[in-house]
Amino acid sequence: MRSTIARNPDADARLREQDAKFKEKIPGEVRESDLPTRFGPNRVLEVGPIDAFPVVCLHAMRTGAPMLLSELGPLAERYRLIAPDLPGQSIAGPPVKVDLQGAAYADWLGEILDGLAIERVRLFGVSWGGFVARLGATAMPDRISHLALLVPAGIASGSHVVGLAKMLWPMIRYRLRPTRTNLRKLLAPLLTTRDEDWEDFIACSLRDWPIDPRIPPLASDAALRGLSMPTMVLAGDRDISFPGPAVIARVERLVPSVRTELLNDCRHCPPTTEAFRRHLACRLIEFFDSKPV
Repeated sequence: MRSTIARNPDADARLREQDAKFKEKIPGEVRESDLPTRFGPNRVLEVGPIDAFPVVCLHAMRTGAPMLLSELGPLAERYRLIAPDLPGQSIAGPPVKVDLQGAAYADWLGEILDGLAIERVRLFGVSWGGFVARLGATAMPDRISHLALLVPAGIASGSHVVGLAKMLWPMIRYRLRPTRTNLRKLLAPLLTTRDEDWEDFIACSLRDWPIDPRIPPLASDAALRGLSMPTMVLAGDRDISFPGPAVIARVERLVPSVRTELLNDCRHCPPTTEAFRRHLACRLIEFFDSKPV
């Protein structure tokens, strides 16, 4: 299947090289399969003990399953981590633009669970993947035993004015002179830690992957009140996209059974350090091992 996400065949090849690079970074043996969905064949990566409890992991926008799994090594020591590529948000996923207002994403997630023959699952979503995970939990509460969200989209949004002010001039400067220094200035409001592999991938995506300007719509109060399963939300205190204090305040007010953590000195992209990977794994293990409703 030829991607329609990349700008041209050369761009497609460069993005797939980045995808392969991050796949090599995933600790442990990686298992790969394709599942049929309404959007076409869908790549799914797995890592961790095959007989362990499954955790379905949904990646952030404009990344892919390898990028997320490369940051979850400590969690894979305990669980069978399953990461499908989100339609429209991965070079290796179905190349479609999914309607953000309807049931398409939730239905897609249901098809993934059916294809995996998993009736009930722990679900973890990051950023855009957090938006999709929440949609799935709202639509299929009986199939989600635990819901964990990291810097999720669709709960509270940052100021478009602030975001534009922080990103517009650095973006123009980088377009005019795409140096490593200018790239780092552009990414400074987004990345918590400096990471050359992530910088290289983002530079490639900026060049080779057209921008989708859509922002996931906010969940209604009723949708959040309807999250009947144990829920955990971790948000960044310096996240300009989805401000952590606002995200935490809203879920604490509305979600019936929620645990929260405001990550200190954390922008929208959390630290890509072993210390943070261990911290995240500890928090998720404690949560996922808790008794479901």
